[in-house]
Amino acid sequence: MYRRNIKHILGPLAVLIAIFIFYQSWLKPQYFHETPAPPPQVISDEKSSASTGPVAPPPQPVVPEIKRSRTIDPVSIPVPRHSELLGAIHEELEKHNIALAEAKLQELPASILSESATKRHVAILWNNLGILQENNGGTEISVKAFKKAVALDPQNPVAHLNLAHAYWGLRDPALTEEFLRKVLTLSPDEPFPHVALADLLQEKDHLSEAGKHLAQAKERLKKDPGLQSYVKAVTAKVHRTEKVEEKFSTHNSVHFTVKYDGSEDPETWTAVLDILEEAYREIGQKFNFFPSKPIMVVLHTKNQFQGATGSPIWADGLFDPVLGRIQIPTQGAATDRAWLTRVLRHEFVHALIHEELGATGGAIPTWLNEGLAMQLASDSWQDVGNIPAGDNSLVPLAALEGSWENLPAEKVGVAYMEANAATHYLIERFGMHKVQEVLVHLKARQTIAAAMQDRLLLSYENFQHQWAESLGATVPSPKS
Repeated sequence: MYRRNIKHILGPLAVLIAIFIFYQSWLKPQYFHETPAPPPQVISDEKSSASTGPVAPPPQPVVPEIKRSRTIDPVSIPVPRHSELLGAIHEELEKHNIALAEAKLQELPASILSESATKRHVAILWNNLGILQENNGGTEISVKAFKKAVALDPQNPVAHLNLAHAYWGLRDPALTEEFLRKVLTLSPDEPFPHVALADLLQEKDHLSEAGKHLAQAKERLKKDPGLQSYVKAVTAKVHRTEKVEEKFSTHNSVHFTVKYDGSEDPETWTAVLDILEEAYREIGQKFNFFPSKPIMVVLHTKNQFQGATGSPIWADGLFDPVLGRIQIPTQGAATDRAWLTRVLRHEFVHALIHEELGATGGAIPTWLNEGLAMQLASDSWQDVGNIPAGDNSLVPLAALEGSWENLPAEKVGVAYMEANAATHYLIERFGMHKVQEVLVHLKARQTIAAAMQDRLLLSYENFQHQWAESLGATVPSPKS
């Protein structure tokens, strides 16, 4: 989410006042855990790129973490002469000896796999190994085992479902329409393949077909109730987007597709594509990651932006992780190149992070997501992002991990500044390579505390205290 540039009103004095108010209203005696008051109305100045205060990201449907227990009972070994080898592997799986079971599976002689019944049995063992690997170390580790299972038994519905879940969670390019349609054939009563196919289709802007698969998923939700709220939210978003963008025009560059409302406006969409292609090269190199497919950018008229995106009136732009789109209003785009550049670069970083972390992107703390967007995009907020030194109490980063959507606007400003300052300190001290390693652990759904301890050899608490100390500030311990 991008905020309007409020640099001209957030000088050091305003920051000190904001922190003092923040301390009085939030840190005595608690942080962000109480139910916040409704955000005060922020008046938007249509003729200016500045607003009266910082803003919070709009709410987005949360991609559910799929809890699978799709192991398969291997029952009896089909060929008695292989019972010793295969029985030993099954025993290691029962004991959760993951490494030993995998080694034994890899060492199986080729002759065993020449018999179709035995191949199907070995496929079951690989599938069950994948479930153990996923539970123990995350989705990335399990993909190889699920692929082995599918290769050995191309008609195994459970192994195909497990592989589809893994591909979807990792946003793996191997999750193709062809693969998902086969999964649908093998598991016609499951809702998940329809959800994954709808996700793929909406990213290709095939919204009508995506809506049909979401409807079919809804009919099958009793099989996977964890998807209910997600399907409901995404269905509403897809139908709204399809209606809004029905008559939009489209232009493409190498890495982006721009859709816009209204008559031909080559000046605007050419500027948008030029800015984004430059961001693709520059920010992609900084982040050491490039998108695997074109990113959609939707330009809305001033009157349509809020209704089309569901964003607050004060939003300057957003990246929608559900539809995989950058969405911005076009007012001022042709006349304020600096504003357009800031918004597009900021949202492009969010798009990069979303693809890097896959469908589990919700695992990244909001403070780190927004901080990386400001740091990597060279956001002009950097000028005011460093909190002044002094005897100031900062909000613990743990209180800034979740959604900021309900924070009052005056408090979100401090949240953004802390996010920017903390991320700047993280990059300066450990380097972008270590930050990438932390993101890999977040992708595996580890907590930020576990990721820091593992990759930075520093506890989350000590990181916060050392960052605060670098500012001449303190981080109070949360009250129990």
